[in-house]
Amino acid sequence: MIYLDNSATTRPFDGVIDVMSRSMREAYYNASAAYKPAVDVDRELRACRRAIAAELGAQEDEVIFTAGGTESDNMAILGLAQTIKHPMNFVCSAIEHPAVAETIRRVEALGHEVRVLDIDSRGVVDLQKAEGVIDEHTALVSCMQVSNETGAIQPVAELARIVKRKNPQARVHADCVQGFMRVPLNMGKAGVDMVALSAHKIHGPKGVGALVVKKGVRLIPQITGGGQEKNTRSGTYNSPAILGMGEAVREMASRRDEVARVTAMKARLWENLSQIDGVRVNGPMPGEADSAPHILSVSFDGVRGEVMRNALEGEGVLVSTGSACASHKQKVSGTLRAMGLTGEQADGTIRISLGLMNQMEEMDEAAEKMKRLYLLLRQFRRR
Repeated sequence: MIYLDNSATTRPFDGVIDVMSRSMREAYYNASAAYKPAVDVDRELRACRRAIAAELGAQEDEVIFTAGGTESDNMAILGLAQTIKHPMNFVCSAIEHPAVAETIRRVEALGHEVRVLDIDSRGVVDLQKAEGVIDEHTALVSCMQVSNETGAIQPVAELARIVKRKNPQARVHADCVQGFMRVPLNMGKAGVDMVALSAHKIHGPKGVGALVVKKGVRLIPQITGGGQEKNTRSGTYNSPAILGMGEAVREMASRRDEVARVTAMKARLWENLSQIDGVRVNGPMPGEADSAPHILSVSFDGVRGEVMRNALEGEGVLVSTGSACASHKQKVSGTLRAMGLTGEQADGTIRISLGLMNQMEEMDEAAEKMKRLYLLLRQFRRR
């Protein structure tokens, strides 16, 4: 089996599984308790905070543990919106994950306006047009760091500069679920106030993530109760998952040089696919500065992406047709349509996403199978 859907989820590192198993078997204590074994667990959780914070140029106490990227995005957007008593505008890009796009629409019920940033044909936010969207009444701008569908790296730092120039009090939120540990981001240097993360995209466990919040940003808690996380996010700490996330961050950091290998695998895969007439890349070309190392979106002219995905599964190659969160809705990708693709081109798209556990020889084998299947399937194209 060749697994090429790492943007949907990743296989956990063996070390992550070991850490979580030890936590459940031996260090199962409630980290909020006062006796020594529980204090020891809390100390381990703090070490996880430090590991996460170090990757973003943040501080340990700016890391809030959550149940994943979706909760982090919700907390950032709704938590900020509920602190604002007079009408403002909230801005997001046209290619946001539903965790942002659907949530930001909810602020309209609070009396705020929602605005959308256009993207260009490569799937990158148009900064020139952004100048006319963001103004002195903007409260929040949310922009993903890396497109989960095309791998296009967004100009988050440049966008943040526009935001702070227009309104120094406005906040910038970045969904870094797809970019964390693969595309560097320093929150201070980039001018970003809040960053959403998810562990299972970096070979950690599912059901855990973090929202990193710069000091001075006030949020209304969305989950209330026992007052954990400095009253920002209540609930008993999911210690095994948090420790697993910390271990995933540490192992990713120790294998940072392997990101270059992933980049090379993506380039090799496209080199093979580019020789097939009727296949195109959606988004920046592999190797370009704003192309993430691990995500490749390609369209097959005349063959539906769903058909290609199912045929590839039969050959032992797993890919997706877009965001895993929306894969069962069977609708044309809003991201691809916003980039100017026709309905047929968008419908003929698959997403290939790589991880540290992939190997170069898999790129050749997967490309050969894609070519063979495409040449077969396109014979049945509707006239």
